[in-house]
Amino acid sequence: MTIMSIPDSAGTIEHTSNPSAATRRDRQVEPLAPTAPLARAIVVTRNLPPLVGGMERLVWHIVSELRAEYRVHVIGPAGCGRHLPDGVTASEVPINPMPAYILGTKLAALWQALRLRPQLVVAGSGLTAPFAWLAARFTGARCIVYLHGLDIEARHPIYRMLWRPFFRHCDQVLVNSRFTRQLARSAGIPEKRITVLNPGVDLPDLRDAADQSARFRQTYALGDRPVLLYVGRITARKGLAMFVQDILPQIISERPDARLVVIGDEPGHALHHQSGERQRVTEALASLNLGNRVLFLGDIDDKVLETAYFAADVLVFPVQERSHDHEGFGMVAVEAAAHGLPTVAFASGGVVDAVRDGVSGRLIPAGSGQAFADAVIEIVQRLEPSKRRAACRNFAEHFTWSSFGKTLRLLCSSSTTESPSAK
Repeated sequence: MTIMSIPDSAGTIEHTSNPSAATRRDRQVEPLAPTAPLARAIVVTRNLPPLVGGMERLVWHIVSELRAEYRVHVIGPAGCGRHLPDGVTASEVPINPMPAYILGTKLAALWQALRLRPQLVVAGSGLTAPFAWLAARFTGARCIVYLHGLDIEARHPIYRMLWRPFFRHCDQVLVNSRFTRQLARSAGIPEKRITVLNPGVDLPDLRDAADQSARFRQTYALGDRPVLLYVGRITARKGLAMFVQDILPQIISERPDARLVVIGDEPGHALHHQSGERQRVTEALASLNLGNRVLFLGDIDDKVLETAYFAADVLVFPVQERSHDHEGFGMVAVEAAAHGLPTVAFASGGVVDAVRDGVSGRLIPAGSGQAFADAVIEIVQRLEPSKRRAACRNFAEHFTWSSFGKTLRLLCSSSTTESPSAK
């Protein structure tokens, strides 16, 4: 297949793509064959593959689900066109340097709005909300923004002064958890415009879970020892450094044969990235002589990640309580539950929506390292695997991308007496 690249007036690159299945991400949706003309929608976002993370996966699914009722055009990061669902077009904007990205996205949003005359404009995060609102206002379209915790909590003075006010003017504000809804209220967003829409999850086929587990354990010489799994970016908020310093030694003292598998790395393109966290993890392991108990796999593809979920005994999610930097939801915990894997997590921010204590894992009071270690040990030693898998899977079935999509499309089509973006 070929990809047409057409420079537009905003200086971005416009793509019309239909890549092979091997190059697509998370393709679960069959190509659509609409029998009637579809309404038009623009999605403005910085968070899409080839960037990697929970937000990127979420926005990809927003695009995928919207295409059931809309002709979707994306204004996204450079390279995103190759990863989009079939039939979705894109204008790509390089994400660096940030001033150029902001200007390029603003111009692309306005140009595509005037060219396509959409009925709906969606901002994938708070960063792109002003550009989505401007595009909607120019064309009389409805404007929706999906907010994550840090979208509201970010302390940068220019962002708080110039970006956050736009949230209050969008027709609909979607938030990823009840915690983020509280943040949205505190930011002055009218309650009637806020809706909690938890991210979804794919439910894997469990019939070959045992074979995949054995394959992963054999590949990494894990044998039948207890496997603790950490999945996510290595940042201060995610708490891996604290975990290996304060909690892992307690677990190892009880189960010397246990191993920690770390999937993920420091984020190279995150807006609020602070380097050095991976080094802090390494130094903590060296000081405790635990380096041989931890296996770092870095960023891996989804197939290997699936086998890791099946092979592990427990997911550790030691998210920290940090002022103005809370975890908005915790998609990795729901993904683990979908694979039958329980999570032990601190009850911080939106994590309480992603883990049900006593069902899909354990929620530990923030800062209680001893209780966290005890919960991990209890799951590893005492919880019967078959009961564990069934409870986790039942919980995860409440979070599916199909349900997410139905709710999303219903909210997008909801009528209002007067659109704030059209005033």
